[in-house]
Amino acid sequence: MTEAGAGMTPVMAIALVGVLGVGAQWLAWRLKLPAIVLMLLAGILIGPVTGIFDPERDIGDLTEPFISIAVAVILFEGGLTLSLGTLKGVAQGVRRLVLIGAPLGWLLSSLALHFGAGLTWETSAVFGGIMIVTGPTVIAPLLRQARLSRKPSALLQWEAIVNDPIGAMAAVLAFEVVRIKYLDTETMGEAIFSVVGGILFGIAVGSLAGWGLARAFKRGWVPEYMKVSVLFTVLLGVFALSNWTLHESGLLAVTAMGVILANANLPSYEEIRRFKEHATILLVSGVFILLAASLDFSMLGQLTWRAALFLVLVIFLVRPLTVYTSLIGSDVGWRERTLVALTGPRGVVLVAVAGLFGARLSGLGVEDGDLVAPLAFALVAATVVVHGFTLAPLARALGLTGAEQPGVLVVGGSRWSTGYAEALKKAEIPVLISDRNLSHLRPARSAGIPVFFGDVLSEDAEHRIESAHFARLVAVTDNDAYNTLVATDLGHEYGRDNVFQLKRANEESARNSLPATLGGRLFAQGLTYDELESRHRQGWEFRTTRLSKEYTLEHWLEQRPDSVIMTMIYPNGQLRFPGPETEVSGGEGARIVHFSPRKAEPKTAPDAGKGAGDDA
Repeated sequence: MTEAGAGMTPVMAIALVGVLGVGAQWLAWRLKLPAIVLMLLAGILIGPVTGIFDPERDIGDLTEPFISIAVAVILFEGGLTLSLGTLKGVAQGVRRLVLIGAPLGWLLSSLALHFGAGLTWETSAVFGGIMIVTGPTVIAPLLRQARLSRKPSALLQWEAIVNDPIGAMAAVLAFEVVRIKYLDTETMGEAIFSVVGGILFGIAVGSLAGWGLARAFKRGWVPEYMKVSVLFTVLLGVFALSNWTLHESGLLAVTAMGVILANANLPSYEEIRRFKEHATILLVSGVFILLAASLDFSMLGQLTWRAALFLVLVIFLVRPLTVYTSLIGSDVGWRERTLVALTGPRGVVLVAVAGLFGARLSGLGVEDGDLVAPLAFALVAATVVVHGFTLAPLARALGLTGAEQPGVLVVGGSRWSTGYAEALKKAEIPVLISDRNLSHLRPARSAGIPVFFGDVLSEDAEHRIESAHFARLVAVTDNDAYNTLVATDLGHEYGRDNVFQLKRANEESARNSLPATLGGRLFAQGLTYDELESRHRQGWEFRTTRLSKEYTLEHWLEQRPDSVIMTMIYPNGQLRFPGPETEVSGGEGARIVHFSPRKAEPKTAPDAGKGAGDDA
């Protein structure tokens, strides 16, 4: 490395890691590229390529404990997402991927390491255990970008989070066997008893901590403003205590703690989970940048052509064979099996744990222990790039992703919302109407519009509504408070810019207005439910108009000054919902979904070209 960053202080280094990590994620969002790939490139660029940043030089001994704690927090947050309710419809598949897939993956990975990479059986057994891990740090961003259907998404998420600590424990068990062989300090039975005892202790500590926190939060023993602080403190304590008993068992303990809290029905669970998600995004960014910047090209120089053979075997043979074998006779369809079989990215947990055990194997005198770290990094880089660029296209080819055209979820059934949904459907925009009152859904059912009967905020809706099919949500019930609740609660899932609601009645006065942090953006150009209902009774109807070179938006506005623009549909498929103060724009090929007074349409317009003004 060069000495370009020799003068960098730890504070500057940490700030650089944060800026690059978050910046890479933002750039990936803008360019619609896999965020993990950009973070990996950013770390390599500032580390081994330019020498601007060297974690060991600029941060020092704090690097390893930071990565350990970050991995613990990431796995805990993953455990928080594992509500047992999400297992509905995928429980059998998840059970098989864990109980059959984990040991089978360990065996097949060890064989690939021995016969493909040419490692000794000792190193292959230890590293093969670590390779059970598929990486929640990588899976989560990929799922967010690919917008998978619920079933394959749940399978990949559960497998990644549950198998992470299992992989670490498998590596611990294999290492203990190797250690006894080389040092002969204790019997095999004593070593296995020690490992099993440490695993059980970690599960017990994590579960007890989760149960205790849930009880304390429910009974009000911890004030609201201290809940996250107490949670972090207990998390670190559980991780440290379990690791002190058996190294790496802390990962198992924090995962168990997260699962217990996820299923404790805490009233403040959503706030805790969202805060943890934000923390995890920062930590994933930081860890990837640190690990990539720590890469030593001379270390990769130790790898031969057999490393490439090993990667091909793992990606195209070991992973598919493990998944297909595990799911034989299960209720998982062939499309889901294929997607899961061809998706097995590895992440920071594998690199961090592999580096640790590689050094330990070398310390025992295992001749190829120093090859574990470079092989682990090569595996992470290869799987991140391969699956990062293939998951979304593969999911689309298998029909396991949201529609190509982003859809609209309409919360609130009525005659006029059904008319709006019909206009969207005719424009080939996927649409679903949800309502808690079955009678409100009758017009939609009669019109052939897909409906969901139930509360859109319920757990049942979470399982039955394929949110990947809908990029926008509009809350248009006759209850302003419920519209605000829906927009506020689901704003996190859809994004604040993609959640809309009707204007609340009597909100002009400061006394009745709500904070800007509540609710969504205004829909129907700022009209209230009563105003829309009144116009519908007067005979107003929903129509769609296509603009052309001759029949422009200005011409349309002149002809229909009283119309309400509900949605603009642009040629690239993007949707826009103009607000009361939003400047409306649209060129040739754009379509206007509008709510207009019923009137006779001119058969020809002096300023309209062919195909323009084709209201329907």
